[in-house]
Amino acid sequence: MSAAAGNTELKRARAALALQFPGVAIAALVAAAALLVSREYGGPVMLFALLLGMALNLFGREERTQAGIQFCGKTLLRIGVALLGARIGAQDIATLGAAPIALVFFAVLATIVLGAVLGRLMGLGAERGVLTGGATAICGASAALAISAALPDRPTRERDTLFTIIAVTTLSTVAMVLYPLITRAFGLSDVTAGVVIGGSIHDVAQVVGAGYTISEEAGDTATLTKLFRVALLAPVVLAVALVFAAGTRQRGLKGLAPPPMLLGFLALATLNSLGLLPAPVVAAATALSTAFLVIAVAAIGLRTNLADLRTLGWKPLALVIGETGFLLIVLLVGVTHFL
Repeated sequence: MSAAAGNTELKRARAALALQFPGVAIAALVAAAALLVSREYGGPVMLFALLLGMALNLFGREERTQAGIQFCGKTLLRIGVALLGARIGAQDIATLGAAPIALVFFAVLATIVLGAVLGRLMGLGAERGVLTGGATAICGASAALAISAALPDRPTRERDTLFTIIAVTTLSTVAMVLYPLITRAFGLSDVTAGVVIGGSIHDVAQVVGAGYTISEEAGDTATLTKLFRVALLAPVVLAVALVFAAGTRQRGLKGLAPPPMLLGFLALATLNSLGLLPAPVVAAATALSTAFLVIAVAAIGLRTNLADLRTLGWKPLALVIGETGFLLIVLLVGVTHFL
């Protein structure tokens, strides 16, 4: 590359940075505020980021912030999802045993399929059903963001994603309180209670909170079960990308290419499973993933008007509640009859 070409590229990079900086800055500030509120008062940081972003929607609608907010909602989102792979270790998941893994796998798959079917029957579309079903079945807000990024573009995608994040994080908080009581009412052991909690509560933080409320053994089992669900994010996102790939026939094999974020996720998960990622690298990747995802959620909030959510009606909420209840019932029946 010649010196002139290099200078041109540098100028373009600086121009892009200057264009994106205001939006990135406001999204990062909202994310930082959400993190502080979450640490000070407890509660899901994703939900706080959404609510604060929506409260500051006026800034998100300014022309000078649009480029940066869009960058956060797309590029940082995909990087954050890819970095989630560093949290997955096959050796940890293997300690659960074959039966719990098979049960959780079936519950996750059945919930996503149920979401797609109910979405069609309720007139919401299979895409929205898969989005809510995947977020419910796998890992809440992170899964909602990853699956949404793999679905075809449509006018309501961001609004649907926003609603899904709000719904699953709210229900996850409720579940953190209720599910330990439900497992005790069913007379489950600490291990089987951990499988139910880790296999049904949407958010990782709520899984940990609910599991260790019962006992240390239940908390450890719940955490490992949850890790297995998170590991299913990669194949689910790939399946969604393939099934809903728009115009695959016209694009030929190119339409079947997996998203780069998925390749990054799988690469990091594989390296971590093989023990090739040092602990500091895993910690740094996990922290960056959380930061990028919170910033992405804040950006989505900044671009969303609350009035738009009112137009969704009762059906999407009924869909998420139905999927959440179904997932819990499948796991309760499974652990009481097969484990």
